[in-house]
Amino acid sequence: MDYLRYIREAYTNAANPDQAVAMKQYMRNQFEHLGIATPVRRQLNKELKALHGLPPIEQMPALIKALWALPEREYHHAAIDFMQLSHKQWTDAHIHLFEYMITHQSWWDTVDGIVSCLAGPWLKRFASHQPGITDRWINSENIWLQRSALIFQHGYKQDTDEQLLYRYILQCAGSKEFFLQKAIGWSLREYGKVNPASVIRFVNSHDLAPLSRREALRRIT
Repeated sequence: MDYLRYIREAYTNAANPDQAVAMKQYMRNQFEHLGIATPVRRQLNKELKALHGLPPIEQMPALIKALWALPEREYHHAAIDFMQLSHKQWTDAHIHLFEYMITHQSWWDTVDGIVSCLAGPWLKRFASHQPGITDRWINSENIWLQRSALIFQHGYKQDTDEQLLYRYILQCAGSKEFFLQKAIGWSLREYGKVNPASVIRFVNSHDLAPLSRREALRRIT
């Protein structure tokens, strides 16, 4: 797979072992790192695109899964980057690839990136598929799918389905899982940017965890 080789060669040449140690520690030693900062990674991707174009969309699932199988975290973010660059060619079948990415090598950094750059825009574009997919996510026992259901409307602004958002939040409100409580607060804070009065009423009317409540109201005066 030529494009995988191009990415690996560029990333290996840009590796910074000293920075890799700090990046691994920041991620609680969950993953290996090459030590490539996000701005550097994106510049490398830009150069790769200029030299080689983008892989045909038909080859993207295989490339994404090959990158996902590598141990270094930068390759997982590269997979998100290149799939986002191919957004004009997405089909309704690509949600299965995004779910694979959410549920494998899972941690907050990639899950949030997948949702904000891939799954969230996909669910808005293919809106007729959305209710069944996100209902399945919120009803699953996978905390990363549940987190994805809570935050997929980030960036929707006035197009946010408030009733759906609040229903998902209440379904997870009793969870002790940190990443879900954080997601509840984050999603409320995002929605509060366009409808702060509604968020204040909701928070004051329901028994939310202190973390969720604090995050929800942090930027609302």
